[in-house]
Amino acid sequence: MRRRQQRRLGPVATTLGALAAAGAASAVWGIGIERHLYTVRHHTVRVLEPGAAPVRILHISDLHLAPWQNRRREWVNHLASMRPDLVIDTGDHFGHSDSLPAIRSALASFEGTTGVYVHGSNDLWSPKPRNPLRYFLGPSKTPHRVPPLDTAGLDAFLAGELGWSNLDNASDTIEVRGHRIRFIGTDDPHLKLDDFDALDTSIAAQPAADITIGVTHAPYQRVLDGFVSRGSDLILAGHTHGGQVRLPFYGALVSNCDLPVKQARGLSEWRGVPLNVSAGLGHSIYAPVRFCCRPEVSLITLAPRA
Repeated sequence: MRRRQQRRLGPVATTLGALAAAGAASAVWGIGIERHLYTVRHHTVRVLEPGAAPVRILHISDLHLAPWQNRRREWVNHLASMRPDLVIDTGDHFGHSDSLPAIRSALASFEGTTGVYVHGSNDLWSPKPRNPLRYFLGPSKTPHRVPPLDTAGLDAFLAGELGWSNLDNASDTIEVRGHRIRFIGTDDPHLKLDDFDALDTSIAAQPAADITIGVTHAPYQRVLDGFVSRGSDLILAGHTHGGQVRLPFYGALVSNCDLPVKQARGLSEWRGVPLNVSAGLGHSIYAPVRFCCRPEVSLITLAPRA
């Protein structure tokens, strides 16, 4: 009888052992390898007038930098050698309350490069541990009982030293390679800080432009719709981490907002307008994993329409 039971349990034990080995291998890959495999994704968006000079945009998002993450800091610093015409930064710079010196070091090489940025929640409030299973119940909750970050110091660096324009519920018109580009942005929608009344007041004070680019941290549908109704030719966002853990041949399981999960990473369209959602460069220090979702920046070339 015992031998018969052992024969019956043999295939089960083999299957369980294989699953355990696969799980361990996936964990080693996601935690120890893939989260360090930084990549540049290239996209072309044809929104310029025929014959116009192209514009190269470096879209950076979700740096989530901690003081000890030197590999990420150095990789980002080297991106300036690509010589983009414009940097668009969609927020979440801090991975730790003491990260500002590391952030400065990572982005200092972009001095002299035109740029715009918005805030994410991790530019305002310190990260905290979360149960990853809660993301399947809906977007994460507004943080509470966590220390504030040095947002003023971040702005002093990005706006004061680099000269980048802060687009939190604001608009700015900047000439880039002969194109007058209007940027319209919101403060972090995930924290419900988006304010289109304030944005409209800012837009009304801007001169005419050739194209309009919407910039936000979290791609909630209400914000995307607001950008479309205000004439955006391109929308850029971050926040989703591309799902952070994706399944092969399926994709993201969550987007941490109300954006459809199939649009949680990459270039797609929202009501006919090109939408690029960056999977970002980092992750929470409490969830140091990426699986089938390499950390990234996007190099977007604005090109003439055919």
